[in-house]
Amino acid sequence: MERRDALKSLAMVAGGLTLGNSSLHALEGAGNSKKVWTVAHITDVHIRPDYDAPNRFKNSLRQIVKKHKPDFFLNGGDSIYDASYNSVVRDRVHQLWNIWDDCWNSLGKKYEIYSCIGNHDPWWKAPNQEDEMYGKPYVGKRLNMPHRYFRVQKGNWHFIMLDGNNKGIMLDEEQMQWLEKELALIPADDYVALMSHYPVLSATVQLQGGGHSDFRKLKDLFYQYKDKVRLFLSGHNHLLDETIYNKVTYCSSGAVSGHWWEPGSDESAGPGWFKQTPPGYTILKLYANGSVEHDYHAHGF
Repeated sequence: MERRDALKSLAMVAGGLTLGNSSLHALEGAGNSKKVWTVAHITDVHIRPDYDAPNRFKNSLRQIVKKHKPDFFLNGGDSIYDASYNSVVRDRVHQLWNIWDDCWNSLGKKYEIYSCIGNHDPWWKAPNQEDEMYGKPYVGKRLNMPHRYFRVQKGNWHFIMLDGNNKGIMLDEEQMQWLEKELALIPADDYVALMSHYPVLSATVQLQGGGHSDFRKLKDLFYQYKDKVRLFLSGHNHLLDETIYNKVTYCSSGAVSGHWWEPGSDESAGPGWFKQTPPGYTILKLYANGSVEHDYHAHGF
């Protein structure tokens, strides 16, 4: 299936949001609570050699660091342009990941980055499954992931990276059991932000698909731990959207690459936009009391 066919022709930006540097909804008023983390959420970078994408991505990273001074990065997947099509060969996969490394290393390895796997990251056309570059394990190696799903603790915030790249876009049973146990282990008065490449609850999913098919089970699980779960981050659809359900903010964070770094199409609202969403990134501010602020920034490159 061609990329343009996979992303259908409908798009939506949540009502009342101004694109660019506008502040989005906070789950709870931060009040006098101490801000503990500033986090940059980047997704759908789709790095590639053409359209000057490497330099534009480096400029975006420099902008994020200079303007927002994040404590660390979260990467929502589809880091490279594409390894999933039948025509992709080994040298192309190496090329794309090497460009990714060069761009990220332009920051001088000063920042931690925690990633999940996107649908376009794995190379499935390796000669066989024993090939070191086959599938998701190689992606995890290139992104320095300890496992295809994992948890990282930062103070009283826990960040859980998920792998929805399974048949039907869902968590496999092993992963779901792991997630249930992890949420149970997290202490009271600690808070959780989760990330998958795919949305769980989102207006963009309602309009064009591409979301977790196990969304009912996930939203029920989050409600079971409603005093802990605060935020769910995703990408995939290249569209900006915010959905709040049972006090969990589901944030679909557009795409760093916008229209895959290309000029756009007749449906693009601006140069390089994917429909009504400009290329950009999200800055998160997380507070000690579990409140969340998030702000989408069009990087303009």
